Amino acid sequence: MPVPVINLAQMREWERATWATGQTEAEVIRRVGQKVAACALTLTRPGDAILLLAGKGHNGDDVRAAGKCLKDRKVSLLNVTDPKTALPKFQSMTGAPPALIIDGLFGIGLSRALDDGWKRFIAAVNAAKIPVLAVDIPSGLNAETGEHFGAAIEAAITLTVGALKTGMLAAHAWPFVGRLEVADDVGLIPCPHKSELNWTLPGDFTNFPPTRPVAGHKGSFGHVAIIAGSSGFHGSAVLAARAAQRAQPGLATLFTDPKVYGVVAAQLQSVMVHVYKSKLTFPASTTAILVGPGLAAPGIAGKLKAFTQTLWRDSELPMIVDASALDWLPPGEFKRNAIRVITPHPGEAARLLKTTAQTVQADRVKSLREISKRLGNCWVVLKGHQTLIGRSTGLRSAASSTQGGEVFVNPSGNPHLAQGGSGDVLAGFIAGLLAQSTLQTDAGKTIRYAVWQHGAAADTLSAQQSNWIIEELAGKIGGKFG
Repeated sequence: MPVPVINLAQMREWERATWATGQTEAEVIRRVGQKVAACALTLTRPGDAILLLAGKGHNGDDVRAAGKCLKDRKVSLLNVTDPKTALPKFQSMTGAPPALIIDGLFGIGLSRALDDGWKRFIAAVNAAKIPVLAVDIPSGLNAETGEHFGAAIEAAITLTVGALKTGMLAAHAWPFVGRLEVADDVGLIPCPHKSELNWTLPGDFTNFPPTRPVAGHKGSFGHVAIIAGSSGFHGSAVLAARAAQRAQPGLATLFTDPKVYGVVAAQLQSVMVHVYKSKLTFPASTTAILVGPGLAAPGIAGKLKAFTQTLWRDSELPMIVDASALDWLPPGEFKRNAIRVITPHPGEAARLLKTTAQTVQADRVKSLREISKRLGNCWVVLKGHQTLIGRSTGLRSAASSTQGGEVFVNPSGNPHLAQGGSGDVLAGFIAGLLAQSTLQTDAGKTIRYAVWQHGAAADTLSAQQSNWIIEELAGKIGGKFG
């Protein structure tokens, strides 16, 4: 199940409820140590040196417990109670840099400004430029707000315990948190709290998509229609179509600009390619529509804008809109119970809201809900670091001053996704999935799966080589990961 994003008071209440059952803090610390060690082992190789920084609180206990489980590694422990006396020891222990530092100096209970001694110690850790695995939260960071208490560890990875805390998702916390992972099974009772904001786990997609029936045929798995590509942007059409194929719909048809028809058709074998007109007739078997990738050449909007608006309002088919076509969408309602999905990056979201990307990033959840509300409560994939997936319900929520509705945070992906064509791949893959009737039943889960797959494919490629390109992403998406 998705993990709720909770505040500090809720985390403390969860812990108290756990202790009331007879579970001990020592047992939870032991399990956290195992999780931390398992993460550290994936980040290092046998024989690598790992330096443990342990404070006097339970975060220090977690790190010390992890040290007992770090097999085949050269482990050094620095207990830090007085940062002034610990600083020269740290500098000595990092003279020959370890492969990894595990940070357990402070936990989520820190609530005071750090003194100069701690600031200098944390500055030295950051200046060492050694990858840091932070336990629960980077030391010095406010778990509630994401602000720091004068200084904070700049972690490469943060392994948070139980559930995410609200401050970790703030954009200003990202440089300290790094890649965020969750150790959800550490001996605590099931989380007693619910939240409209939830963290996705790879396990949410166990046995998903469902196994195909043995007697299935291409008519069983839908027909995706894609309107994409224009002069100078023909590659977007190819990438979207190839990614749609990776979702394995029964059929795929691409409508593209006559100026680029030849070069697009030459790159696609099993996709049916046609030229688009201002008003198209889709094949009768069509089960989902994607509009937008590569529709950026001058004059294209005049041909397709009105048609796209009509489809958005009136079509009963699932419709995904991306890129330039986002600016064509009409405000207001669409056909009841129809699936509508948009996939803006922060700049595109800012245009839809008539604001700035900085404003969007300052409160991404609020921005997502506002866009959804303006466009009839459609699904929104707000791309970027920790991509958000959700929509407005059209109803006020006790947890939010804006329109409510569950929002999910995606955990997968990395900065190498910041390449032209990445969004085309995502949009095509979503469309290919939603063309299939069995994957339309729970559209939210299908969209979340597509986003997770997009990031997981990038993570897999990055583990193999750092200079992969988007064409490789289109070939990798849809595989088995996690």
